[in-house]
Amino acid sequence: MKQFSVAMLGYGIAGKAFARILNQTHDEIMKNTGYDVRVVAITTGSRGSLYCMDGIDLKEATRQLEEEGEFDPESPIFSTMNSMEVVETVDYDAVLELTPLNIFTGLPAADHIRKALNRGKHVVSANKGPLAWYYRELRDLAKEKGVCFFFETTVMAGTPVFNMADNCLQYCKIDKVEGIFNATTNYILKEMTKGVPMDEIMRAGREGGFMEADASMDTKGWDAAAKLTVLLNVLMDAGITPDMIDRTGIEEVTPEDIEAAASRGNVIKLLCSGTMDENGKVTGKVAPGEVPVGDVFTDENLVAVLSLYTDLMGKLTILQYGLETTQTGYGVFIDTVRILDNIK
Repeated sequence: MKQFSVAMLGYGIAGKAFARILNQTHDEIMKNTGYDVRVVAITTGSRGSLYCMDGIDLKEATRQLEEEGEFDPESPIFSTMNSMEVVETVDYDAVLELTPLNIFTGLPAADHIRKALNRGKHVVSANKGPLAWYYRELRDLAKEKGVCFFFETTVMAGTPVFNMADNCLQYCKIDKVEGIFNATTNYILKEMTKGVPMDEIMRAGREGGFMEADASMDTKGWDAAAKLTVLLNVLMDAGITPDMIDRTGIEEVTPEDIEAAASRGNVIKLLCSGTMDENGKVTGKVAPGEVPVGDVFTDENLVAVLSLYTDLMGKLTILQYGLETTQTGYGVFIDTVRILDNIK
């Protein structure tokens, strides 16, 4: 039995969910792949880090953060190493980039990934920043070093977008994408349609734990633009960055706009679209738009939806219902398992 060592950079929602899934499936993975997957390092920005080459007790690590707010500084596996120090020095097989998003630069996450790839290590990223700003460079570096670079969680949590494109749409050309990618704005617009005042919408969203205290990155369209950029870079090799997306958020959408759309049998959604022209140029747009009631994009139970337009399979639409933390962790988990499948 061979140990497969994983270093986790960040231990937030995605990291803890990944840990729960790994604990649940560890023995089955070992039976099916022959690899004993162990987390040997965990870093956080302000709550300390853990390091143990024999493997960290993930249940205990989660308990410490949830009950004590930090890792136990008296623990023999407590470490003062930061994320970059772990990336540069620890003898891991794969690094999971789960640090907070910097939507405007993709740093320092891209530096973590770049350093790991240069060391010949596999990388799984739940962080969309590096792919939105440096995808081509990181993709090419991974190919040069002969290692895996996967990132399923970056757009629709664990919903299989990139895995499907890689494994089920081989030789298909994708020349258009459209969808709704931001759960916060989808929720806000849905509640506005019901006539709920904005202050109540924001309060309920924050209390529900799915909306940041400062939701401006969502309402201004930056999060959706970053996700659209990732899709266009990966699926169309666009070579663009989020600041190149034609972006309009929902801040100017009023209750009167909602009512006017309803009078026409429509609802307003923050729509994302990207197309490739006959010369191979890719452009993207994020903006509020009206969608006819009854269209799949108006299903009020949807969290996100993505349509891919292909030459060989026509239009394919992927729907995401619900936004559970397990889904986010599953994207990271299945990318890790995918590495094992590639190195067997």
